[in-house]
Amino acid sequence: MSTDNHYEQLQEALGYRFKDRALLQRCLTHVSFERKKADGHNEVLEFLGDAVLDLAVSDLLIRKHPDKSEGDLSRMRAALVNSTVLAEKAAELMLGPMLRLGKGEERSEGRSKPSILAGAFEALLGGIYHDGGYDAARQVVEKFFLKEVSGKKLGQHDYKTRLQEISQMLYHEPPNYRLVAESGPDHEKYFVTEISIAGEVLGKGEGRSKKQSEQAAAKVALRLLQERR
Repeated sequence: MSTDNHYEQLQEALGYRFKDRALLQRCLTHVSFERKKADGHNEVLEFLGDAVLDLAVSDLLIRKHPDKSEGDLSRMRAALVNSTVLAEKAAELMLGPMLRLGKGEERSEGRSKPSILAGAFEALLGGIYHDGGYDAARQVVEKFFLKEVSGKKLGQHDYKTRLQEISQMLYHEPPNYRLVAESGPDHEKYFVTEISIAGEVLGKGEGRSKKQSEQAAAKVALRLLQERR
């Protein structure tokens, strides 16, 4: 598929059409592609998009959950605005094939790296803000986050389900849980589970049941994926 067709599909999925096509291209240009031109890559747009996203999601949360405390709202926002969620949104938009990367990132499978995908999604929001103003960017944020913001379970922690979604989106396969240790008497068992994705061990979790140890392992894996941003 040509670049023009990719851009057309992307703008249709966003629900926003860029007035400045060069700005759209910049949103999708990683710093590894344009190291010599300060205005040629998307880092500044990513910085701007991060601020726009925080504001738009905060406003949406307050409108949808007016009775929640500041602490609750902060936890809910953190569950939405993090690199794993943003990488998932980027994957939904199929940003990977559209990214302009340097040779090093191409060789290291940069198109599927959560950090690069999340950054590109934020850069798009920054680009939309720059191109069409805050209202245009806010509408895109609401399009992609309204369902989650309106959900009653927002902020509750089912780490296995979350990791399953992200693993399928980014690696096209589910996580693998392996029980590696079991100790204690029958009435007080203790379990240790190892988790891996695509053959890479991401950590271990412990708990008083197999389910608890798997949830703990999934939490470790999610945190590691976020730190790779």
